[in-house]
Amino acid sequence: MRIALSQLTTGPRPEQNLELLRAETHRAADEGARVVVFPEAAMACFGTPLAPLAEPLDGPWASAVRTLAEEAGLVVVAGMFTPAPGGKVANTLLATGPGVEAAYDKIHLYDAFGYAESDTVAPGSEVVTIDVDGIRMGLATCYDVRFPELFRAHADAGALVSLLSASWGAGPGKTEQWELLIRARALDATVWLAAVGQADPAASGAGPAQSTAPTGIGHSALVGPDGTVRRRLGADPGLLLVDVDPDEVAAVRRAVPVLANRRLTAR
Repeated sequence: MRIALSQLTTGPRPEQNLELLRAETHRAADEGARVVVFPEAAMACFGTPLAPLAEPLDGPWASAVRTLAEEAGLVVVAGMFTPAPGGKVANTLLATGPGVEAAYDKIHLYDAFGYAESDTVAPGSEVVTIDVDGIRMGLATCYDVRFPELFRAHADAGALVSLLSASWGAGPGKTEQWELLIRARALDATVWLAAVGQADPAASGAGPAQSTAPTGIGHSALVGPDGTVRRRLGADPGLLLVDVDPDEVAAVRRAVPVLANRRLTAR
C-alpha cells in the first residue's frame, strides 16, 4: 500500500489551511497513494485560540475534508479541533474517505517542556483503528508517541500500521527524541509507523516560533516494523510517498515475537 505523508506548515486560518490540504491530497492521489496523512493541527496551528474555531465533525471544515477525500478517491487523515465540555476542545484526528469514517481524540496531552495542552484541550479515551484495502491502521497524535501502550493496543486490535500525526515542539534534543521515539514505538509493537509532522515554520518561510506552542520541526518518516527508518524528510515542507508491505509485519513478528512473549503484571 502507498501512503503519502504531507509535511506542511499550517497557519491560524482554517479556510487557508484547507486549500493546502486540497492541493496536497490531489498530488498524493496522482502519485497513487491510498492514504494521505496530514499533521496534527492541520486545521489551525497551535498558538491560535482554539475554542473559537473548533467545529463538530459534521461542521464545514470536516465536511470539506470529507468531500475532498471522496473527490480524490483516497483516505485523508488530518488533525482538527472539535468542541469539548467546559469550553475546551478535543484534539481530533479525522480519518475519512471511501469506506472510512472515524475520528480519534488525542489521549495523552502535551503537558511538558513548559507547555500545558490540558489548559485548553480535553483528553480522549478510545483507541481507534481504521481499515483501508484490508489493512488495519491505528491512529495516534504527537505526544502519544511517548506512551508505548497505545501502539501495542493498535497491534492488539489487529493493526499492521500506526499513523502518527504530530506538531512536534522544537528545542534542544527534540529532533533526536522524535527519531528515537518513532523507531522505538514501531519496534515495541512490530508495526509500520508512518509519522508526519508539521514542517519547521522557519523552513516554510513563516519565521521562527514566537511562543512555547509546538509548531513543528519536520522530519517526517516511515519506520519499518523492525525499527529501521526506511524513508524520511528534513525540516522543509514536502510530500513523502512510502510503500508498506503488510507481509513484513508477519515476518518480523515471527523473528521477534515481543507481543506474544509479553508477561503482563498487575500494577
